[in-house]
Amino acid sequence: MNKQEIFGLSAALITPFTADGAVDLARLLRHAQHVLAEGADGITLFGTTGEGFSLGLKDRARMLGAVTGSGIGGHKLNAGVSATTVVDAVEQARLALDFGARGLLLAPPYYFKGISDEGLYAWFARVIEGMGAVARGIILYHIPGQTAVPLSVDLVGKLKQAFPGVIAGVKDSSGDKATTEAFLAAHGELAILVGEERYLGEAMRKGAQGSICGLANLAPWLLRDVIHKGADNPLIVPVVNLITSYPVLPAVKALVAHVHGDDEYARMRAPLVDLPAAERSALVRAYEAVLAPGQDRKRA
Repeated sequence: MNKQEIFGLSAALITPFTADGAVDLARLLRHAQHVLAEGADGITLFGTTGEGFSLGLKDRARMLGAVTGSGIGGHKLNAGVSATTVVDAVEQARLALDFGARGLLLAPPYYFKGISDEGLYAWFARVIEGMGAVARGIILYHIPGQTAVPLSVDLVGKLKQAFPGVIAGVKDSSGDKATTEAFLAAHGELAILVGEERYLGEAMRKGAQGSICGLANLAPWLLRDVIHKGADNPLIVPVVNLITSYPVLPAVKALVAHVHGDDEYARMRAPLVDLPAAERSALVRAYEAVLAPGQDRKRA
């Protein structure tokens, strides 16, 4: 498949914050432009790596306005939806679509556990129906490690049959090969996206269409050929292994700060906390040591 036929690589963009906890729009735009210049096909706002669960409608509107106002929109822009109520999910979704986003990364309601497929179907259906005619590009977000609400193969099937042309894909962030392969086998005509970068090359060769991922904040050039050429990159596994040996979201932000030479990028929003200075220094040293052999391939 060529670039036009697949979803491609979308950076699950981090959200920079100021010292008083506000979204730092200037740094957000700088970082968005950076990842696109370094090889990402697009960005996804308000995902897990972007701390979307901590961003209300006002923050989302400011971010969408800034990003689209800078010329990043349309096929380059997706937006996460993270809510427990149908009303909140619809408001988040319509806001992003009204700003011209290509589509949505739609997570399930995450407060109640042990929800049946029947209940989840009803929730998703009401959200999609609430969007009305603008509903489009919905990527169902399977990330049970965070939500504790898994999306089954059968549920995806029911939703794609009920909303043809609206359900565009599934992002599998389970980290489980068998789960990815089950989605590919049953729903290969959809865009099956892989959040686990260490499995991305193999998944692409089996029919996946790309990724929305946190690593694209740091080195989209590591992933671009994996997605568009099916070529493995031996640096991906050690980089991801390193990041996952720390609290992941603070570690990604600490490395974004390192990439930009700007400590302000490392700030988390409560309830998450910044990576301590000593751990940040050790992480950066290890990251540079892992990447050293591949620096000459940057922007290749």
